[in-house]
Amino acid sequence: MDDSGHDSERMVTAVRHLGPNWYASVMGTAAVATAGAGLPLHLPGLRTACTAVWALSLALLVALLGARALHWTHHRDQARAHLLDPATAPFYGCLAMALSAVGGGALTVGRDWIGTGAAVALDAVLFTAGTVLGLTAAVAVPYLMAVRHRIEPSQATPVWLLPLVAPMVSAALGPLLVPHLPPGQAQETLLLACFAMFGLSLLGTLLMLPLVFARLVAGGPLPLALTPTLFLVLGPLGQSTTAVGMFADVAPGVVPASYSQGFGVLAVLYGVPVMGFALLWFGLATAHVLRARRHGMGFAMTWWAFTFPVGTCVTGAAALARHTGLVVYGWISVGLYLVLVGAWAVAAVCTVRGLFSGALLAGPRTAPVVPRPVTGRTTSGAVR
Repeated sequence: MDDSGHDSERMVTAVRHLGPNWYASVMGTAAVATAGAGLPLHLPGLRTACTAVWALSLALLVALLGARALHWTHHRDQARAHLLDPATAPFYGCLAMALSAVGGGALTVGRDWIGTGAAVALDAVLFTAGTVLGLTAAVAVPYLMAVRHRIEPSQATPVWLLPLVAPMVSAALGPLLVPHLPPGQAQETLLLACFAMFGLSLLGTLLMLPLVFARLVAGGPLPLALTPTLFLVLGPLGQSTTAVGMFADVAPGVVPASYSQGFGVLAVLYGVPVMGFALLWFGLATAHVLRARRHGMGFAMTWWAFTFPVGTCVTGAAALARHTGLVVYGWISVGLYLVLVGAWAVAAVCTVRGLFSGALLAGPRTAPVVPRPVTGRTTSGAVR
């Protein structure tokens, strides 16, 4: 009993500094599974490997939900502090995206192991929860930033995009459920609801992205620990390209023929230029990361930004390959997937190592020293 009590006490203490940014590890793991299953090639064992990775993402989600429940139960002061920290609050969008990503993976690859019926049920629950939380975060976090947080233009980072991207993830994954709804009103309502979330997320991103780019150009490079977050900009770009491709895939027979044709046109006329900009940003972000690495950038949880956003570009390029018939987009998706797998492996190994050493769950005073950004709050929010 004593040992059990001590173990419980240690667990409660360990999760005090467990922030919502940890859900990024679930998102990145789910992205490896779903992006790999959508590649325009068929390698023996690839789908089985992707299904196993999805199962891992589901296990990680369950574990993190439990750990975060302990955090909110026993460390409410710290949880409230996270909400009032402009560097940490945007990461609540990661919870919504993690739920939706694992749910989408259930229908993409998980059904091979758990069956279609169970996959549909699991996706319906996780998609609904993720969508509700994502829409809530898209309103609540910008509201807190406006009325409670004290923010200066020099503090702008790509992390601010996270709550606005969450509805885009729902928009891209919601169409997977459309064929499993009754024909008619139900299917059309879900499809157009996803299109509406595509619009609100896209317009919100277009409002926020100029602030981030202006900070980067006028204020100089981001602090070393935050440099990987530049890859977060790929999220709305790749996910929106994926979304319009999904709309075009499921629209026939769900909406009138004229709308269906319009979705097909949108998939190409929107996706091609946006994917072009995504590749441009990929090069820019990579250059900044290489510079930061030369200047001593060490591992932080921000390295998970190398995973899910790149995964959205993999699925976006694969969607363009389907709708344009161009082989080049297929090769782009394969190349980006190799980057995704490599980044995921590095982030996963470093995270496990940091967990066993205790560094990643340590408090701000005992955490490894990293270069400080403009404010101390930004450092604690990025690394934790």
